[in-house]
Amino acid sequence: MDATGAKPLGCVIWFGQPDARERKGLAEAGWHLRVAGVDADAGVREGGDVVALADLRQCDARAMPVMRRLMTEHPALPWIALIPFDTQARHPQVKRILQGCRDFFSTPLDLPRLLAALARAAAGPPPVTESAVDLPELVGRSAALATVAASLRKYAPVDLPVLITGETGVGKEVAARVLHRLSARAMQPFVAINCGSLPLNLVQSELFGHERGAFTDATTRRIGHIESAAGGSILLDEVGDLPLDAQTNLLRFLQEGVLQRLGSSRPVEVDVRVMAATHLDLEHAVATGRFREDLYYRLNVLRLQVPPLRERGDDVDLLAQHYLERFRERQACAARGFDDAALQAMRQYAWPGNVRELRNRVQRAAVLAEGALISAADLALPVGATEHADLAGASLGVSRASAERETIAACLRECRFNISECARRLQISRVTVYRLCKKHRLELRTP
Repeated sequence: MDATGAKPLGCVIWFGQPDARERKGLAEAGWHLRVAGVDADAGVREGGDVVALADLRQCDARAMPVMRRLMTEHPALPWIALIPFDTQARHPQVKRILQGCRDFFSTPLDLPRLLAALARAAAGPPPVTESAVDLPELVGRSAALATVAASLRKYAPVDLPVLITGETGVGKEVAARVLHRLSARAMQPFVAINCGSLPLNLVQSELFGHERGAFTDATTRRIGHIESAAGGSILLDEVGDLPLDAQTNLLRFLQEGVLQRLGSSRPVEVDVRVMAATHLDLEHAVATGRFREDLYYRLNVLRLQVPPLRERGDDVDLLAQHYLERFRERQACAARGFDDAALQAMRQYAWPGNVRELRNRVQRAAVLAEGALISAADLALPVGATEHADLAGASLGVSRASAERETIAACLRECRFNISECARRLQISRVTVYRLCKKHRLELRTP
């Protein structure tokens, strides 16, 4: 307890010499300060309320290796670095220090930001939730994600079709894989097929298979995707892009549990759980005659809506750190976290590409970042974009549409207007590329 009887926020071990203003600020904020020399590490302890500060502002060359050794010997202790404004972050000794720190601040020191960083570091990692225990694929603690997790647990043991809806990039296939993993079919195959990427003249053969001689190039019998998933589960991703004749055959399979390979008159009984996913409004597609109503009702037995990233609150912070740590497991990089401006920019951004876009931006930023913390510039995100959009009177929908148009236009230019390559890079179907170009009035020709 301090003099007021309140419990201190925690202990700050300051390796260096804080000035009077810094000492006062820490004390008023409720921190217990212990000033230590780099050769006085015997009292270093780890705990959820202890944070270490590596003060490089008046640090000699002898002290840096000792600080790095302390970081290595106490891996559970969160470190924050204070560096002069003219410090070269690429200097080998400084770089090694920053790689071991969760955050760093340059002079002049922004004390309120430092206090906020200390509180985050002392809080430690978020508590393990029920989702994290049995659903490690779902990263986040938002109410929207908790609703998805609850539905997954209810739907998994029930052997009925599931229609998974949501915007492009929200993780519909991830949800389907969780349903399969939690079901009684978990030890059997899981097959995911993107219906929008199937060549129009081969849709039937890809889904249902064909016999030798069924058409010109059919030199051997081929098992279709549905039959290859026998005993397990199949995900028909972008099911709204299926042509009407394939929809008819899919409906028959859902009704009777049998299919016919092209060129054969013999029905084949297949036991498989069908899951379908789409970013389209299937109700509208039914109303306009682009999707069979009876097939829609066959698929829409259980409905799972996956929320967009912009509706998941602070999940963006957890997801960004998750993707950064996964990238660090595969590739060597200096980045260990995100600075405050980057976190703010990620929270304000509309994320038109959702979780997929976040993952791609984090991986690219991890390569570009030169220090321990990824900046908003590394993420190629504007700072304060939301405020500017509000001042201009733009709605969130307009902001999303603008970002969507810029993304598809940039990708087309990079691919020299190759539709297939653009679809592959954005991980969407060619049909979706054409639809977005029509929606945003983009010309599909090389300028």
